[in-house]
Amino acid sequence: MSKKLLEHIFNPTDLRKLDVSQLPQLAKELREFIIDIVSVKEGHLGASLGVVELTIALHYVFDTPNDLLVWDVGHQAYGHKILTERKKKFHTNRQLGGISGFPRRNESVYDTFGVGHSSTSISAALGMAIASQLKGENKNHIAVIGDASIASGMAFEGLNHAGVTDTNLLIILNDNAIGIDPSVGALKNYLTSVKEGKNPKQNNIINSLNIAYSGPIDGHDIEGLIKELERLKKVKGPKFLHIITTKGKGLQQAEEDQVKYHAPGKFDASTGEIHKKSNENLPPKFQDVFGLTLVELAKNNPKIVGVTPAMPSGSSMKFMMEAFPKRAIDVGIAEQHAVTLSAGMATQGMVVFCNIYSTFLKRAYDQVIHDVALQNLPVIFCLDRAGLVGEDGATHHGVFDLAYLRCIPNMIIYAPKDEMELQNILFTASLGLKHPIAIRYPRGRGKNTDWKFPFDFQKIEIGKSKKLRKGKKVAILSTGTIADNVTLALTDIEDPENHFAHYHFGFVKPLDEKKLHKICDKFSTIITVEDGVTTGGFGSSVLEFAAKNDYVNEIFLCGVPDYFIEHGTVDELQQFCNIDVEGLRLLFAGLLEEEEQDED
Repeated sequence: MSKKLLEHIFNPTDLRKLDVSQLPQLAKELREFIIDIVSVKEGHLGASLGVVELTIALHYVFDTPNDLLVWDVGHQAYGHKILTERKKKFHTNRQLGGISGFPRRNESVYDTFGVGHSSTSISAALGMAIASQLKGENKNHIAVIGDASIASGMAFEGLNHAGVTDTNLLIILNDNAIGIDPSVGALKNYLTSVKEGKNPKQNNIINSLNIAYSGPIDGHDIEGLIKELERLKKVKGPKFLHIITTKGKGLQQAEEDQVKYHAPGKFDASTGEIHKKSNENLPPKFQDVFGLTLVELAKNNPKIVGVTPAMPSGSSMKFMMEAFPKRAIDVGIAEQHAVTLSAGMATQGMVVFCNIYSTFLKRAYDQVIHDVALQNLPVIFCLDRAGLVGEDGATHHGVFDLAYLRCIPNMIIYAPKDEMELQNILFTASLGLKHPIAIRYPRGRGKNTDWKFPFDFQKIEIGKSKKLRKGKKVAILSTGTIADNVTLALTDIEDPENHFAHYHFGFVKPLDEKKLHKICDKFSTIITVEDGVTTGGFGSSVLEFAAKNDYVNEIFLCGVPDYFIEHGTVDELQQFCNIDVEGLRLLFAGLLEEEEQDED
Protein backbone atom coordinates (compact mmCIF):
# COMPACT_ATOMS: atom_id res chain seq x y z
CA MET A 1 0.00 0.00 0.00
CA SER A 2 1.27 3.49 -0.84
CA LYS A 3 1.75 6.14 1.81
CA LYS A 4 -1.49 7.82 0.74
CA LEU A 5 -4.26 5.89 2.48
CA LEU A 6 -7.19 7.83 1.00
CA GLU A 7 -6.21 6.76 -2.53
CA HIS A 8 -7.29 3.23 -1.64
CA ILE A 9 -10.50 4.10 0.23
CA PHE A 10 -13.62 4.10 -1.92
CA ASN A 11 -16.22 2.90 0.57
CA PRO A 12 -16.53 1.96 4.25
CA THR A 13 -15.59 -1.65 3.52
CA ASP A 14 -12.16 -0.42 2.39
CA LEU A 15 -11.98 1.82 5.45
CA ARG A 16 -12.56 -1.10 7.84
CA LYS A 17 -9.52 -2.92 6.45
CA LEU A 18 -7.24 -0.32 8.04
CA ASP A 19 -5.74 -0.66 11.47
CA VAL A 20 -6.95 1.83 14.06
CA SER A 21 -3.42 3.19 14.27
CA GLN A 22 -3.65 4.28 10.60
CA LEU A 23 -6.82 6.33 11.04
CA PRO A 24 -5.18 9.58 12.26
CA GLN A 25 -3.19 9.63 9.01
CA LEU A 26 -6.40 9.04 7.05
CA ALA A 27 -8.05 11.91 8.91
CA LYS A 28 -5.19 14.22 7.91
CA GLU A 29 -5.52 13.17 4.26
CA LEU A 30 -9.29 13.53 4.30
CA ARG A 31 -9.01 17.09 5.64
CA GLU A 32 -6.47 17.94 2.95
CA PHE A 33 -8.74 16.49 0.27
CA ILE A 34 -11.72 18.55 1.44
CA ILE A 35 -9.62 21.73 1.69
CA ASP A 36 -8.10 21.23 -1.78
CA ILE A 37 -11.49 20.81 -3.47
CA VAL A 38 -13.48 23.41 -1.54
CA SER A 39 -10.74 26.03 -1.95
CA VAL A 40 -11.38 25.91 -5.70
CA LYS A 41 -14.99 24.80 -6.04
CA GLU A 42 -16.37 26.58 -2.93
CA GLY A 43 -18.90 25.16 -0.49
CA HIS A 44 -19.30 24.55 3.25
CA LEU A 45 -15.88 24.15 4.82
CA GLY A 46 -15.65 24.52 8.59
CA ALA A 47 -18.44 22.11 9.49
CA SER A 48 -16.98 19.20 7.51
CA LEU A 49 -13.45 19.80 8.81
CA GLY A 50 -14.76 19.63 12.36
CA VAL A 51 -16.22 16.12 12.05
CA VAL A 52 -13.49 14.31 10.09
CA GLU A 53 -12.56 12.01 12.98
CA LEU A 54 -16.20 11.39 13.84
CA THR A 55 -17.01 10.56 10.22
CA ILE A 56 -14.21 8.03 9.98
CA ALA A 57 -15.07 6.50 13.36
CA LEU A 58 -18.76 6.09 12.52
CA HIS A 59 -18.11 4.29 9.25
CA TYR A 60 -15.33 2.24 10.88
CA VAL A 61 -17.44 1.02 13.80
CA PHE A 62 -20.88 0.70 12.26
CA ASP A 63 -21.95 -1.45 9.34
CA THR A 64 -23.09 1.34 7.04
CA PRO A 65 -25.25 1.39 4.98
CA ASN A 66 -26.99 -1.49 6.80
CA ASP A 67 -26.69 0.55 9.98
CA LEU A 68 -28.49 3.82 9.32
CA LEU A 69 -26.64 7.12 9.75
CA VAL A 70 -28.46 10.49 9.62
CA TRP A 71 -26.56 13.78 9.46
CA ASP A 72 -28.45 16.78 10.77
CA VAL A 73 -28.52 19.74 8.32
CA GLY A 74 -25.87 17.92 6.27
CA HIS A 75 -23.40 20.66 5.41
CA GLN A 76 -20.88 18.73 7.54
CA ALA A 77 -21.21 15.57 5.43
CA TYR A 78 -18.42 16.17 2.87
CA GLY A 79 -16.14 13.62 4.51
CA HIS A 80 -19.04 11.19 4.61
CA LYS A 81 -19.59 11.62 0.88
CA ILE A 82 -15.92 11.13 0.07
CA LEU A 83 -15.76 7.88 2.07
CA THR A 84 -19.00 6.55 0.56
CA GLU A 85 -18.21 6.04 -3.11
CA ARG A 86 -18.28 9.70 -4.19
CA LYS A 87 -14.62 10.64 -3.90
CA LYS A 88 -14.14 10.77 -7.67
CA LYS A 89 -17.26 12.93 -8.06
CA PHE A 90 -16.57 15.25 -5.16
CA HIS A 91 -15.12 17.96 -7.42
CA THR A 92 -18.67 18.33 -8.88
CA ASN A 93 -20.10 19.15 -5.45
CA ARG A 94 -22.90 21.77 -5.65
CA GLN A 95 -22.38 22.26 -9.39
CA LEU A 96 -25.07 21.86 -12.03
CA GLY A 97 -25.37 18.15 -12.74
CA GLY A 98 -22.96 17.26 -9.92
CA ILE A 99 -23.47 15.81 -6.49
CA SER A 100 -25.47 17.73 -3.91
CA GLY A 101 -23.89 19.68 -1.10
CA PHE A 102 -26.22 17.84 1.28
CA PRO A 103 -27.07 14.14 1.80
CA ARG A 104 -29.77 12.92 -0.59
CA ARG A 105 -31.48 9.56 -0.64
CA ASN A 106 -31.49 9.31 -4.44
CA GLU A 107 -27.75 10.01 -4.60
CA SER A 108 -26.43 7.18 -2.44
CA VAL A 109 -27.59 4.26 -0.28
CA TYR A 110 -25.34 5.73 2.41
CA ASP A 111 -27.51 8.88 2.50
CA THR A 112 -30.37 7.49 4.54
CA PHE A 113 -32.31 10.73 4.82
CA GLY A 114 -32.39 13.91 2.75
CA VAL A 115 -31.40 16.93 4.82
CA GLY A 116 -30.65 20.63 4.46
CA HIS A 117 -32.75 22.21 7.20
CA SER A 118 -31.77 21.69 10.81
CA SER A 119 -33.03 19.56 13.67
CA THR A 120 -34.61 16.71 11.70
CA SER A 121 -32.07 13.96 12.45
CA ILE A 122 -33.40 12.70 15.80
CA SER A 123 -36.97 12.33 14.56
CA ALA A 124 -35.86 10.68 11.32
CA ALA A 125 -33.46 8.25 12.98
CA LEU A 126 -36.04 7.42 15.66
CA GLY A 127 -38.58 6.70 12.92
CA MET A 128 -36.09 4.37 11.28
CA ALA A 129 -35.39 2.66 14.62
CA ILE A 130 -39.08 2.08 15.31
CA ALA A 131 -39.50 0.69 11.79
CA SER A 132 -36.58 -1.69 12.36
CA GLN A 133 -38.22 -2.92 15.57
CA LEU A 134 -41.51 -3.54 13.81
CA LYS A 135 -39.76 -5.47 11.04
CA GLY A 136 -37.67 -7.49 13.48
CA GLU A 137 -34.39 -6.13 12.14
CA ASN A 138 -31.23 -5.77 14.20
CA LYS A 139 -29.79 -2.46 13.06
CA ASN A 140 -28.08 0.53 14.61
CA HIS A 141 -29.53 4.00 14.04
CA ILE A 142 -27.33 7.04 14.53
CA ALA A 143 -28.30 10.71 14.47
CA VAL A 144 -25.49 13.31 14.42
CA ILE A 145 -26.74 16.71 15.54
CA GLY A 146 -24.99 19.99 16.42
CA ASP A 147 -25.39 22.06 19.56
CA ALA A 148 -27.17 24.81 17.59
CA SER A 149 -29.62 22.38 15.96
CA ILE A 150 -30.45 20.47 19.15
CA ALA A 151 -31.83 23.68 20.66
CA SER A 152 -34.62 23.68 18.07
CA GLY A 153 -38.10 22.65 19.16
CA MET A 154 -38.24 19.73 16.76
CA ALA A 155 -35.10 18.21 18.26
CA PHE A 156 -36.67 18.42 21.72
CA GLU A 157 -39.78 16.71 20.39
CA GLY A 158 -37.62 13.87 19.09
CA LEU A 159 -35.73 13.56 22.38
CA ASN A 160 -38.97 13.58 24.34
CA HIS A 161 -40.32 10.68 22.29
CA ALA A 162 -37.05 8.73 22.17
CA GLY A 163 -36.90 8.67 25.97
CA VAL A 164 -40.05 6.54 26.23
CA THR A 165 -38.94 3.98 23.65
CA ASP A 166 -36.54 1.06 23.81
CA THR A 167 -35.22 1.65 20.32
CA ASN A 168 -31.66 1.06 19.20
CA LEU A 169 -30.95 4.76 18.71
CA LEU A 170 -27.68 6.62 19.25
CA ILE A 171 -27.79 10.41 19.27
CA ILE A 172 -24.40 12.07 18.89
CA LEU A 173 -24.19 15.71 19.93
CA ASN A 174 -21.43 17.43 17.97
CA ASP A 175 -20.77 20.30 20.35
CA ASN A 176 -18.63 23.05 18.85
CA ALA A 177 -20.57 26.03 20.27
CA ILE A 178 -21.43 27.35 16.82
CA GLY A 179 -23.86 26.83 13.97
CA ILE A 180 -23.30 29.40 11.24
CA ASP A 181 -23.10 32.07 13.94
CA PRO A 182 -22.21 31.33 17.59
CA SER A 183 -24.85 29.30 19.42
CA VAL A 184 -27.11 31.17 21.83
CA GLY A 185 -29.55 30.40 24.61
CA ALA A 186 -29.83 28.67 27.96
CA LEU A 187 -29.13 25.21 26.51
CA LYS A 188 -25.85 26.48 25.07
CA ASN A 189 -24.93 27.79 28.51
CA TYR A 190 -25.87 24.44 30.02
CA LEU A 191 -23.71 22.51 27.55
CA THR A 192 -20.83 24.86 28.30
CA SER A 193 -21.16 24.13 32.02
CA VAL A 194 -21.15 20.38 31.29
CA LYS A 195 -17.98 20.74 29.21
CA GLU A 196 -16.32 22.69 31.98
CA GLY A 197 -17.31 20.09 34.57
CA LYS A 198 -19.50 22.56 36.47
CA ASN A 199 -22.65 20.49 36.06
CA PRO A 200 -22.66 17.04 37.69
CA LYS A 201 -23.76 14.12 35.57
CA GLN A 202 -26.54 13.17 37.96
CA ASN A 203 -28.25 16.46 37.07
CA ASN A 204 -27.88 15.78 33.35
CA ILE A 205 -30.88 16.85 31.28
CA ILE A 206 -30.46 13.92 28.87
CA ASN A 207 -30.46 11.34 31.66
CA SER A 208 -33.60 12.98 32.99
CA LEU A 209 -35.26 12.20 29.66
CA ASN A 210 -34.44 8.50 30.17
CA ILE A 211 -31.71 8.52 27.51
CA ALA A 212 -28.35 7.12 28.62
CA TYR A 213 -25.80 9.97 28.51
CA SER A 214 -22.06 9.57 28.03
CA GLY A 215 -19.37 12.16 27.60
CA PRO A 216 -18.30 14.76 26.97
CA ILE A 217 -15.33 13.30 25.10
CA ASP A 218 -12.79 14.70 22.64
CA GLY A 219 -14.28 14.46 19.17
CA HIS A 220 -10.82 14.64 17.57
CA ASP A 221 -9.40 11.67 19.50
CA ILE A 222 -10.22 9.04 16.91
CA GLU A 223 -9.12 6.07 19.00
CA GLY A 224 -11.14 7.30 21.96
CA LEU A 225 -14.15 7.85 19.72
CA ILE A 226 -13.93 4.34 18.31
CA LYS A 227 -13.61 2.82 21.77
CA GLU A 228 -16.71 4.66 23.01
CA LEU A 229 -18.75 3.91 19.89
CA GLU A 230 -17.89 0.22 20.20
CA ARG A 231 -19.11 0.30 23.80
CA LEU A 232 -22.32 2.14 22.95
CA LYS A 233 -23.06 -0.26 20.12
CA LYS A 234 -23.66 -2.91 22.78
CA VAL A 235 -25.85 -0.73 25.01
CA LYS A 236 -29.58 -1.40 24.70
CA GLY A 237 -32.13 1.36 24.22
CA PRO A 238 -31.68 5.05 23.34
CA LYS A 239 -28.31 6.57 24.20
CA PHE A 240 -26.60 9.92 23.81
CA LEU A 241 -22.94 10.66 23.18
CA HIS A 242 -21.67 14.19 23.80
CA ILE A 243 -18.51 15.00 21.84
CA ILE A 244 -16.50 18.22 21.77
CA THR A 245 -15.13 19.37 18.42
CA THR A 246 -13.65 22.46 16.84
CA LYS A 247 -15.34 23.78 13.73
CA GLY A 248 -12.74 24.27 11.00
CA LYS A 249 -10.31 21.85 12.67
CA GLY A 250 -7.05 21.53 10.76
CA LEU A 251 -7.09 24.90 9.02
CA GLN A 252 -5.87 27.67 11.30
CA GLN A 253 -7.90 30.48 9.76
CA ALA A 254 -11.06 28.35 9.81
CA GLU A 255 -10.56 27.63 13.50
CA GLU A 256 -9.93 31.30 14.30
CA ASP A 257 -12.76 32.79 12.21
CA GLN A 258 -15.45 30.13 12.25
CA VAL A 259 -18.22 32.39 10.95
CA LYS A 260 -16.32 33.49 7.83
CA TYR A 261 -15.02 29.99 7.09
CA HIS A 262 -18.42 28.33 7.35
CA ALA A 263 -18.63 28.89 3.60
CA PRO A 264 -15.62 31.05 2.70
CA GLY A 265 -15.77 30.99 -1.10
CA LYS A 266 -12.49 30.44 -2.95
CA PHE A 267 -9.31 30.46 -0.88
CA ASP A 268 -5.66 29.40 -1.00
CA ALA A 269 -5.53 25.77 0.09
CA SER A 270 -1.97 26.03 1.39
CA THR A 271 -2.30 29.25 3.39
CA GLY A 272 -6.05 29.39 4.02
CA GLU A 273 -6.20 32.99 2.84
CA ILE A 274 -9.51 33.86 1.21
CA HIS A 275 -9.16 35.28 -2.29
CA LYS A 276 -10.14 38.89 -1.93
CA LYS A 277 -12.87 40.30 -4.12
CA SER A 278 -12.94 44.00 -4.70
CA ASN A 279 -16.17 45.46 -3.33
CA GLU A 280 -15.29 48.92 -4.56
CA ASN A 281 -18.13 50.53 -6.51
CA LEU A 282 -20.18 47.33 -6.29
CA PRO A 283 -23.91 47.51 -5.58
CA PRO A 284 -24.88 46.43 -2.07
CA LYS A 285 -26.13 43.05 -1.03
CA PHE A 286 -29.87 43.07 -0.41
CA GLN A 287 -29.26 41.71 3.10
CA ASP A 288 -27.09 44.74 3.88
CA VAL A 289 -29.74 47.10 2.50
CA PHE A 290 -32.15 45.50 4.95
CA GLY A 291 -29.75 45.56 7.89
CA LEU A 292 -28.50 49.11 7.50
CA THR A 293 -31.96 50.48 6.71
CA LEU A 294 -33.35 48.83 9.83
CA VAL A 295 -30.72 50.57 11.95
CA GLU A 296 -31.58 53.92 10.38
CA LEU A 297 -35.29 53.40 11.04
CA ALA A 298 -34.64 52.22 14.60
CA LYS A 299 -32.80 55.46 15.39
CA ASN A 300 -36.06 57.36 15.06
CA ASN A 301 -38.47 54.76 16.41
CA PRO A 302 -37.76 53.17 19.81
CA LYS A 303 -40.53 50.61 19.24
CA ILE A 304 -38.66 48.91 16.38
CA VAL A 305 -37.34 45.45 17.26
CA GLY A 306 -35.47 42.92 15.10
CA VAL A 307 -35.81 39.14 15.42
CA THR A 308 -33.84 36.43 13.62
CA PRO A 309 -33.60 32.65 14.10
CA ALA A 310 -29.83 32.07 14.16
CA MET A 311 -28.98 34.15 11.08
CA PRO A 312 -27.64 37.47 12.37
CA SER A 313 -24.72 37.52 9.92
CA GLY A 314 -26.55 36.05 6.95
CA SER A 315 -29.51 38.40 7.31
CA SER A 316 -27.36 41.39 8.37
CA MET A 317 -29.37 41.72 11.57
CA LYS A 318 -25.87 41.99 13.07
CA PHE A 319 -25.94 45.74 12.31
CA MET A 320 -29.00 46.15 14.51
CA MET A 321 -27.41 43.98 17.20
CA GLU A 322 -24.35 46.21 17.24
CA ALA A 323 -26.33 49.46 17.29
CA PHE A 324 -29.23 48.42 19.55
CA PRO A 325 -28.28 45.18 21.30
CA LYS A 326 -31.39 45.07 23.48
CA ARG A 327 -33.69 45.55 20.50
CA ALA A 328 -32.27 42.84 18.23
CA ILE A 329 -32.85 39.23 19.23
CA ASP A 330 -31.27 36.02 17.94
CA VAL A 331 -33.55 33.23 19.17
CA GLY A 332 -31.41 30.39 17.81
CA ILE A 333 -32.66 27.82 15.31
CA ALA A 334 -36.29 28.26 16.31
CA GLU A 335 -38.39 29.66 13.48
CA GLN A 336 -41.71 28.82 15.14
CA HIS A 337 -40.65 30.62 18.30
CA ALA A 338 -39.33 33.57 16.29
CA VAL A 339 -42.72 34.10 14.64
CA THR A 340 -44.83 33.77 17.77
CA LEU A 341 -42.36 35.83 19.82
CA SER A 342 -42.77 38.54 17.19
CA ALA A 343 -46.54 38.20 17.42
CA GLY A 344 -46.40 38.58 21.19
CA MET A 345 -44.37 41.77 20.93
CA ALA A 346 -46.71 43.09 18.24
CA THR A 347 -49.68 42.77 20.62
CA GLN A 348 -47.88 45.28 22.84
CA GLY A 349 -47.38 47.86 20.14
CA MET A 350 -43.83 46.98 19.11
CA VAL A 351 -42.87 47.29 15.44
CA VAL A 352 -41.30 43.89 14.83
CA PHE A 353 -39.11 43.07 11.85
CA CYS A 354 -38.88 39.27 11.81
CA ASN A 355 -36.13 38.31 9.36
CA ILE A 356 -36.26 34.68 8.24
CA TYR A 357 -34.90 33.15 5.07
CA SER A 358 -37.74 32.32 2.69
CA THR A 359 -37.01 28.60 2.77
CA PHE A 360 -36.96 28.56 6.58
CA LEU A 361 -40.26 30.39 7.04
CA LYS A 362 -41.95 27.22 5.79
CA ARG A 363 -40.92 25.71 9.13
CA ALA A 364 -43.22 28.15 10.95
CA TYR A 365 -46.22 28.09 8.63
CA ASP A 366 -48.81 27.37 11.33
CA GLN A 367 -47.47 30.20 13.47
CA VAL A 368 -47.72 32.62 10.53
CA ILE A 369 -51.36 31.64 10.05
CA HIS A 370 -52.55 30.97 13.61
CA ASP A 371 -50.50 33.40 15.68
CA VAL A 372 -50.04 36.30 13.26
CA ALA A 373 -52.52 36.45 10.38
CA LEU A 374 -55.58 35.11 12.22
CA GLN A 375 -55.08 37.80 14.85
CA ASN A 376 -54.17 40.34 12.16
CA LEU A 377 -51.00 41.37 13.95
CA PRO A 378 -48.77 43.70 11.90
CA VAL A 379 -45.58 41.63 12.09
CA ILE A 380 -43.14 42.59 9.32
CA PHE A 381 -41.67 39.42 7.79
CA CYS A 382 -38.46 40.09 5.87
CA LEU A 383 -37.83 37.07 3.66
CA ASP A 384 -34.18 36.98 2.68
CA ARG A 385 -32.93 34.54 0.00
CA ALA A 386 -36.25 34.57 -1.87
CA GLY A 387 -36.25 32.99 -5.34
CA LEU A 388 -33.57 30.68 -6.68
CA VAL A 389 -30.56 30.72 -4.37
CA GLY A 390 -28.09 28.69 -6.41
CA GLU A 391 -25.67 26.02 -5.26
CA ASP A 392 -27.43 25.06 -2.01
CA GLY A 393 -30.15 23.59 -4.17
CA ALA A 394 -33.64 22.26 -3.58
CA THR A 395 -33.63 22.47 0.21
CA HIS A 396 -32.78 26.17 0.18
CA HIS A 397 -34.54 27.75 -2.81
CA GLY A 398 -37.03 30.39 -1.70
CA VAL A 399 -39.47 29.70 -4.52
CA PHE A 400 -42.60 28.71 -2.60
CA ASP A 401 -43.22 31.82 -0.51
CA LEU A 402 -45.55 33.64 -2.92
CA ALA A 403 -47.71 30.53 -3.23
CA TYR A 404 -47.80 29.55 0.45
CA LEU A 405 -48.36 33.10 1.70
CA ARG A 406 -50.81 34.31 -0.94
CA CYS A 407 -53.59 32.06 0.34
CA ILE A 408 -53.43 33.47 3.90
CA PRO A 409 -56.09 36.09 4.75
CA ASN A 410 -54.86 39.47 6.01
CA MET A 411 -51.37 38.95 4.58
CA ILE A 412 -49.75 41.68 2.47
CA ILE A 413 -47.02 40.44 0.12
CA TYR A 414 -44.47 42.73 -1.51
CA ALA A 415 -41.47 42.01 -3.73
CA PRO A 416 -39.29 45.08 -4.41
CA LYS A 417 -37.61 45.32 -7.80
CA ASP A 418 -34.50 47.07 -6.45
CA GLU A 419 -32.70 48.34 -3.36
CA MET A 420 -34.60 51.64 -3.18
CA GLU A 421 -37.94 49.88 -3.18
CA LEU A 422 -36.71 47.59 -0.41
CA GLN A 423 -35.72 50.60 1.65
CA ASN A 424 -39.02 52.32 1.01
CA ILE A 425 -41.21 49.34 1.86
CA LEU A 426 -39.26 48.86 5.10
CA PHE A 427 -39.88 52.54 5.85
CA THR A 428 -43.56 52.22 4.94
CA ALA A 429 -44.01 49.18 7.16
CA SER A 430 -42.26 50.92 10.05
CA LEU A 431 -44.89 53.67 10.00
CA GLY A 432 -47.53 51.12 10.93
CA LEU A 433 -49.72 48.82 8.88
CA LYS A 434 -53.15 47.36 9.56
CA HIS A 435 -52.03 43.87 8.52
CA PRO A 436 -48.95 41.64 8.58
CA ILE A 437 -46.65 41.98 5.60
CA ALA A 438 -44.11 39.69 3.95
CA ILE A 439 -41.31 41.45 2.08
CA ARG A 440 -39.31 39.09 -0.13
CA TYR A 441 -35.93 39.87 -1.68
CA PRO A 442 -33.17 37.77 -3.23
CA ARG A 443 -29.75 36.59 -2.23
CA GLY A 444 -26.93 38.60 -3.79
CA ARG A 445 -26.32 42.13 -4.91
CA GLY A 446 -28.62 44.73 -6.36
CA LYS A 447 -27.86 47.10 -9.24
CA ASN A 448 -27.49 50.55 -7.70
CA THR A 449 -24.33 51.85 -6.06
CA ASP A 450 -25.95 55.05 -4.74
CA TRP A 451 -28.75 53.43 -2.75
CA LYS A 452 -27.74 54.50 0.74
CA PHE A 453 -27.09 58.16 1.36
CA PRO A 454 -28.92 60.28 1.91
CA PHE A 455 -31.74 58.16 3.32
CA ASP A 456 -34.55 59.74 1.34
CA PHE A 457 -37.42 57.46 2.27
CA GLN A 458 -40.61 57.55 0.21
CA LYS A 459 -43.84 56.00 1.45
CA ILE A 460 -45.21 53.29 -0.86
CA GLU A 461 -48.94 53.11 -1.49
CA ILE A 462 -50.14 49.64 -0.59
CA GLY A 463 -51.48 47.63 -3.51
CA LYS A 464 -50.29 49.82 -6.37
CA SER A 465 -48.36 48.62 -9.42
CA LYS A 466 -46.02 50.58 -11.71
CA LYS A 467 -45.77 50.92 -15.48
CA LEU A 468 -42.13 50.52 -16.50
CA ARG A 469 -42.58 50.56 -20.27
CA LYS A 470 -45.36 51.63 -22.61
CA GLY A 471 -46.66 49.13 -25.16
CA LYS A 472 -49.56 48.36 -27.44
CA LYS A 473 -50.22 44.64 -27.79
CA VAL A 474 -48.52 42.45 -25.17
CA ALA A 475 -48.40 43.21 -21.43
CA ILE A 476 -45.58 41.73 -19.36
CA LEU A 477 -46.29 41.65 -15.64
CA SER A 478 -43.36 40.91 -13.33
CA THR A 479 -42.88 40.94 -9.59
CA GLY A 480 -39.65 41.51 -7.70
CA THR A 481 -36.11 41.77 -9.01
CA ILE A 482 -36.79 39.47 -11.97
CA ALA A 483 -37.98 42.73 -13.57
CA ASP A 484 -34.31 43.31 -14.47
CA ASN A 485 -34.32 40.22 -16.70
CA VAL A 486 -37.48 41.40 -18.40
CA THR A 487 -36.04 44.87 -19.00
CA LEU A 488 -32.82 43.47 -20.49
CA ALA A 489 -34.70 40.97 -22.64
CA LEU A 490 -36.88 43.75 -24.05
CA THR A 491 -33.80 45.89 -24.70
CA ASP A 492 -32.41 43.09 -26.88
CA ILE A 493 -35.55 42.93 -29.06
CA GLU A 494 -36.15 45.10 -32.09
CA ASP A 495 -39.59 46.43 -31.30
CA PRO A 496 -39.91 49.84 -32.98
CA GLU A 497 -43.70 49.83 -32.67
CA ASN A 498 -43.61 49.14 -28.94
CA HIS A 499 -45.63 45.94 -28.93
CA PHE A 500 -44.54 45.16 -25.37
CA ALA A 501 -45.60 46.97 -22.24
CA HIS A 502 -43.98 46.12 -18.91
CA TYR A 503 -45.61 46.48 -15.50
CA HIS A 504 -44.04 45.90 -12.08
CA PHE A 505 -46.44 44.34 -9.59
CA GLY A 506 -44.53 44.75 -6.35
CA PHE A 507 -47.67 43.84 -4.44
CA VAL A 508 -48.67 40.27 -5.12
CA LYS A 509 -51.30 40.75 -2.43
CA PRO A 510 -53.34 42.87 -2.57
CA LEU A 511 -53.21 42.91 -6.34
CA ASP A 512 -53.72 46.18 -8.17
CA GLU A 513 -57.06 45.10 -9.59
CA LYS A 514 -57.84 48.54 -10.98
CA LYS A 515 -54.69 48.34 -13.13
CA LEU A 516 -55.38 44.70 -14.02
CA HIS A 517 -58.81 45.62 -15.40
CA LYS A 518 -57.17 48.18 -17.68
CA ILE A 519 -54.50 45.70 -18.76
CA CYS A 520 -57.01 42.95 -19.52
CA ASP A 521 -59.17 45.39 -21.48
CA LYS A 522 -56.25 46.69 -23.56
CA PHE A 523 -53.97 43.68 -24.18
CA SER A 524 -55.05 40.40 -25.73
CA THR A 525 -51.83 38.72 -24.55
CA ILE A 526 -50.41 38.86 -21.03
CA ILE A 527 -47.16 37.32 -19.77
CA THR A 528 -46.41 36.99 -16.06
CA VAL A 529 -42.82 36.56 -14.87
CA GLU A 530 -41.73 35.56 -11.37
CA ASP A 531 -38.83 33.77 -9.68
CA GLY A 532 -41.17 31.58 -7.68
CA VAL A 533 -43.34 28.58 -8.50
CA THR A 534 -46.02 29.22 -11.08
CA THR A 535 -48.38 26.83 -9.28
CA GLY A 536 -50.20 29.13 -6.91
CA GLY A 537 -47.84 32.05 -7.37
CA PHE A 538 -48.11 35.53 -8.87
CA GLY A 539 -49.14 34.28 -12.31
CA SER A 540 -51.85 32.15 -10.74
CA SER A 541 -53.27 35.24 -9.06
CA VAL A 542 -53.54 36.96 -12.45
CA LEU A 543 -55.24 33.90 -13.95
CA GLU A 544 -57.69 33.83 -11.04
CA PHE A 545 -58.46 37.51 -11.54
CA ALA A 546 -59.07 37.01 -15.26
CA ALA A 547 -61.32 33.99 -14.68
CA LYS A 548 -63.32 35.73 -11.95
CA ASN A 549 -63.94 38.71 -14.21
CA ASP A 550 -64.68 36.70 -17.39
CA TYR A 551 -61.64 37.90 -19.30
CA VAL A 552 -60.46 35.65 -22.13
CA ASN A 553 -56.93 37.01 -22.60
CA GLU A 554 -54.15 34.64 -23.59
CA ILE A 555 -52.03 34.46 -20.43
CA PHE A 556 -48.56 32.89 -20.30
CA LEU A 557 -46.96 32.08 -16.94
CA CYS A 558 -43.17 32.22 -16.65
CA GLY A 559 -41.52 31.04 -13.46
CA VAL A 560 -40.32 27.98 -11.62
CA PRO A 561 -42.01 24.79 -12.92
CA ASP A 562 -43.83 22.27 -10.74
CA TYR A 563 -40.87 20.21 -9.57
CA PHE A 564 -37.90 20.66 -7.27
CA ILE A 565 -35.05 22.58 -8.85
CA GLU A 566 -31.59 21.18 -8.18
CA HIS A 567 -28.31 22.98 -7.49
CA GLY A 568 -26.31 25.19 -9.83
CA THR A 569 -25.56 28.88 -10.17
CA VAL A 570 -28.52 31.25 -10.10
CA ASP A 571 -27.87 32.07 -13.77
CA GLU A 572 -27.87 28.38 -14.70
CA LEU A 573 -31.06 27.71 -12.78
CA GLN A 574 -32.84 30.73 -14.23
CA GLN A 575 -31.83 29.46 -17.65
CA PHE A 576 -33.23 26.03 -16.77
CA CYS A 577 -36.54 27.69 -15.83
CA ASN A 578 -36.47 29.91 -18.95
CA ILE A 579 -36.62 33.09 -16.89
CA ASP A 580 -33.09 34.22 -17.71
CA VAL A 581 -32.61 37.16 -20.08
CA GLU A 582 -32.07 34.98 -23.15
CA GLY A 583 -34.98 32.67 -22.36
CA LEU A 584 -37.33 35.62 -21.96
CA ARG A 585 -35.97 37.28 -25.10
CA LEU A 586 -36.70 34.16 -27.13
CA LEU A 587 -40.23 34.03 -25.71
CA PHE A 588 -40.88 37.69 -26.47
CA ALA A 589 -39.33 37.42 -29.94
CA GLY A 590 -41.49 34.38 -30.71
CA LEU A 591 -44.64 36.23 -29.70
CA LEU A 592 -43.59 39.23 -31.75
CA GLU A 593 -43.07 37.01 -34.79
CA GLU A 594 -46.53 35.48 -34.30
CA GLU A 595 -48.05 38.95 -34.09
CA GLU A 596 -46.39 40.00 -37.34
CA GLN A 597 -47.51 36.82 -39.11
CA ASP A 598 -51.08 37.38 -37.97
CA GLU A 599 -50.96 40.91 -39.35
CA ASP A 600 -49.75 39.60 -42.71
